[in-house]
Amino acid sequence: MLSSVAERVYWLGRYLERIENSARLMDVYSSMLFDLPGTTDIGWGVLLDITGERENYAAKEGRIDELPVLKFLIADQGNPSSIFSCMKLLRENARTTREVIPSEAWEQINDLYLDTKASIGSSMGRQSRRNLYDTIISDCQRLGGLLSSCMSHNTAYTFIQLGRGIERADMTTRIVDVGSISLLPAFKKYGQVGHYMEPFENVVWMNILRCLSAYQAYRQHIHNRVKGAEVVRFLLQDEEFPRAVNYSLAALNRYLEQLPNHEEVQRAVLRVKRITCDAKVYTLLDKGLLDFIDELQISIADIHDELSKTWFGPADVPEVTEGEANREVSKKPVNSKTAATLTAGNTKTSPKASSTVPAKPKAKPKAKAKPKAKAKSKAKPKAKIKAPAKAKQTTSAKAGAKSKVKAKAKAKAKVKAKSAAESKTRAKAPARKAAAKTGRTK
Repeated sequence: MLSSVAERVYWLGRYLERIENSARLMDVYSSMLFDLPGTTDIGWGVLLDITGERENYAAKEGRIDELPVLKFLIADQGNPSSIFSCMKLLRENARTTREVIPSEAWEQINDLYLDTKASIGSSMGRQSRRNLYDTIISDCQRLGGLLSSCMSHNTAYTFIQLGRGIERADMTTRIVDVGSISLLPAFKKYGQVGHYMEPFENVVWMNILRCLSAYQAYRQHIHNRVKGAEVVRFLLQDEEFPRAVNYSLAALNRYLEQLPNHEEVQRAVLRVKRITCDAKVYTLLDKGLLDFIDELQISIADIHDELSKTWFGPADVPEVTEGEANREVSKKPVNSKTAATLTAGNTKTSPKASSTVPAKPKAKPKAKAKPKAKAKSKAKPKAKIKAPAKAKQTTSAKAGAKSKVKAKAKAKAKVKAKSAAESKTRAKAPARKAAAKTGRTK
């Protein structure tokens, strides 16, 4: 599978899970604020903090109130984390990977996008928002079941599940972070003025469980009434509930083993799993739930970084040194026949040999050729070359005989031309033979 296709189906899984959990988060927060007494002074700014969008919201809107905050988180196309922006990206990733996902899945995603677009274009009252949340959650669950039952569990399906697992673990921590409002000064101040706080704390944690469809599973595993520490432990460390962080990390580990080169990513997953399992949940609510959730979210982001580096990042290209660059440049002037000799078969030639004139490879045919008689017969022109050199020494002694010097110089030039022609023909012969062996003649 191409890395670009793998990355698209991975983000398809992430956006699918993000849309569903964002709808769950806004639904539970809205229900919880209506169940709490108005004097607690818990506002909608906490929802911006949990989603990490306070700075973006402050740059566009000044007033923090129910309707502008929810419009920003649901329908604002300028907010990359809004539900509608994620819906558009989900649809685009599905459209460009239709060859690897079921056609029914593409139709379901397209219908969900069109229905959401029509809903946000109308009124955004409380009842219409509630209906929108229910539609998004049910359609996303239907789509997840369709992928599981109608798609081959191949590499593409594995990357979809990796994206869903990472996003689910991250969003579960954010939904658990909603329970941190019970630690806020405004909430504690309400308890200090003589109000009995335990019923309202239970409202917070019961809404969190219902948000993740975990209330019934929680009561089956933990028979006591709802308590904050038990809810946090269940949603972080339980190994059987599918939306618990620990379960999601274990599922990631299983899917990673189906892919090559998964060691670094698996190591990052096990690191987050260790942080989750070693957490002393009963002390987090009193001292550091907010800090622990932040640390956990950063560690989950490290899993994505390792995964992206392993399968989606550009391949490592080896650096070319200056010497290698010079060698590549020196190969360019070689003619086509010499280049065929250098690249033929698996023969090894030094960089110097590739840039010399064709007369130098004369030593190779001598080493390979057995008939020495031919080599001796062709050695006669060397005597002709040496003879003029001796003649030159004798003529140098006869200063004043200009006519003889000119005649000997002409004879020397003829001998040199003849020997050069013979050496060229001998040098071209091994190049033609090597090219013929490999079938690379042009």
